[in-house]
Amino acid sequence: MAEVGAEVQLPAPALIWCPFPDEAAARAVAGALLDEGLAACANLVPGLTSLFVWNGTRDESRELGVLIKTNAALLDAAVARMGVLHPYAEPAITGWICDAASAGTRAWLGGIGPV
Repeated sequence: MAEVGAEVQLPAPALIWCPFPDEAAARAVAGALLDEGLAACANLVPGLTSLFVWNGTRDESRELGVLIKTNAALLDAAVARMGVLHPYAEPAITGWICDAASAGTRAWLGGIGPV
């Protein structure tokens, strides 16, 4: 049992970055993560040009990037869920725990949880 007046330790903020083929797909996946309590915010970043090598072939495409704000306790579940919902067969989903964040951001993201 926690001591009276003891500070509650919230999970650290975490971020997820992933490109999408279009805004509709990005909105659908981001909306599901928000509705399921796996994310607190999704920033949709239009106008990306992705240059890449896939299956030994160099290519490029227009994409839309999504930055998801969540917390360390939810990071793995959010990445896994995004992989299930994403329209690409092998989406490039990267997630990491943040080393620094403002107190308000830590409190906001630390307070979210699955619905």
